[in-house]
Amino acid sequence: MANTPSAGLAAADPRILALAAQVTESREQDIPLLLLNLKGILNIASLGCEESKKIKQDIYNYDLTQYCMLVLRQDHSRLRGGWATAAQLAEILSHCCVGLEVKEDTEEFYKKFLPSAIDNLLFLGRRLQARFIRAIKDEEKQDFLCWFQTVTDAICWLFGGHIQLAACVLQNDHFLQLLITDDVETAIKMMSVLHNILTVNSSVLLQVDEETLHSVLDELVYKLSSTTNPVVGNAATKLLLLVAKFCKQLVKLLTARYKGLKGLLSKQWTGKGFDRDLSQLLDLLDLEQCSGKGEMRVLKFNETFMQHQAACIIQATWRGFLTRKRLKKLPQAVTALQRSFRAKREQELQHLKKQKEDEALKLQMQLQRQRAMRLFHERQLALLEIIHASQVNKYMEEMEGKSALTIQRFWRGYRARRNFHQQRQSLKEYKAAVVIQRAACKFLEKRRRRRPLSSWKDPKGLTDEQRLALQQKVDDYIKLHPASQMSEEMSKELHMQAQEKLAQFLLRSRLDQRAAQRRETLLAQVNTDVELLMNAPGLAEITEKDLDVFMSRSVPVATKARQSHNTMLKYTRCPWWKKLGDEFVEDDVIPDDALNAELGTLFIGGKKSF
Repeated sequence: MANTPSAGLAAADPRILALAAQVTESREQDIPLLLLNLKGILNIASLGCEESKKIKQDIYNYDLTQYCMLVLRQDHSRLRGGWATAAQLAEILSHCCVGLEVKEDTEEFYKKFLPSAIDNLLFLGRRLQARFIRAIKDEEKQDFLCWFQTVTDAICWLFGGHIQLAACVLQNDHFLQLLITDDVETAIKMMSVLHNILTVNSSVLLQVDEETLHSVLDELVYKLSSTTNPVVGNAATKLLLLVAKFCKQLVKLLTARYKGLKGLLSKQWTGKGFDRDLSQLLDLLDLEQCSGKGEMRVLKFNETFMQHQAACIIQATWRGFLTRKRLKKLPQAVTALQRSFRAKREQELQHLKKQKEDEALKLQMQLQRQRAMRLFHERQLALLEIIHASQVNKYMEEMEGKSALTIQRFWRGYRARRNFHQQRQSLKEYKAAVVIQRAACKFLEKRRRRRPLSSWKDPKGLTDEQRLALQQKVDDYIKLHPASQMSEEMSKELHMQAQEKLAQFLLRSRLDQRAAQRRETLLAQVNTDVELLMNAPGLAEITEKDLDVFMSRSVPVATKARQSHNTMLKYTRCPWWKKLGDEFVEDDVIPDDALNAELGTLFIGGKKSF
């Protein structure tokens, strides 16, 4: 980066030498404030004289201009001096570069250094614009706007001294970002920069690429169509008029690319205080649009223009007064309206995009289902052709069984997943408790291992005196509580008595159990007879077969068993959808409700079950 001063520059300005030495030895955060001393050095020399050129040459040779350019990239909100220092350094950099005659490495200066300086100045302008938009206090907004104005003036001064930089400014991405903004004040200042560019180099729009040209024109036309601010409309109209005057080739582009521009200008911006520029722009568009046939129309328009000019000026002045009065009462209303309109338009585009995606997905799923059904029917037809006619019913039953199993499997899986989701929180708590317990156990185990083992100490023995005292206490307790003694004959007699009582108890319990079973059997027999009598036909309808039922005791039991068997068969043959609630019931267990519905009352093992 450094440019080594040649031997002929031995008589350099001592102030520049001292400042270069201080910058080299100082810390990075102190360099911006030191570079502000260049402003005093430049102000001493008069503009354009040999002394001024010599000072600028020394500043460039000792890399002070490079320091100024690089400092502009830093975040000055964390440095001493803040953004005011950055704006002053931008002004110093532009003054150092304008009028500078580089004798060595001219290609590096014009093709590398100057474009880099323009890029850093525009980058600083973007930062100041962003902070101006985010600022809330009026004083803070005014400061940022003043610094932004200083930076734009420095940019204009720089490409005014080096005309070839005008195309570099237009093609820079930062310049387009600065121009494309909803803020009125900064947008007006950027349009003034564009006006200066076209004034300095009128053919610059023909030197840039087509994409950059279209972007600039699109933004100007957009500002005319999306705002009602007369200041913004005046600036945009003057720029379009300047483009149409200096570049005749671009008038065709305006009429072809923006077909509704003429109607927009005449309807929305007539009588807003800049009718002269507006009428000139409309005349140029009319001339291009009408070509040869529009000459008579232009002459007639010129005749009537002088008659209405005075009235238009009066109307424009009055409407301008009303507009300024209305704008004072409605600050930033246009900006909010633009922002909401763009947000709504973006939301509608997103909604349409999502709706198209959903429709495409729905159509794709429908096609996949149709294709799957077609393949399924084709497989069924192929299998029916292969299977013999006598096996078709069997095959269809098997398919129904498999389908039922599939439906049951999906239903159980759905229910299991639903239960799992319901129990997920308790499962998480359980796992968390397990993790905490495991960690606590590991901690206690580590703590136990780290604890030093205590040395083994033998228990202290009893002295003779303590042993005698303890023996005396034992003897006294035995004397107070003598143990009961029983002879062998008394023990045998007591054992015999216990055996006899146990035998009597077992005999009595067996007799009681047989009597209870006999009572239950008689009770079941009585209940069965009562039920048979209640269900028996009348005496006029009775037959010999019915008499056999009452004569034999095995016929009712066999009848009930047959009915129970038939009921169990009916239950097992029920369709699968009637047994959805009984998945976890064993196959050999039949619900009591089904049996009671068929049998009413059933006696099993001599007991009545209701």
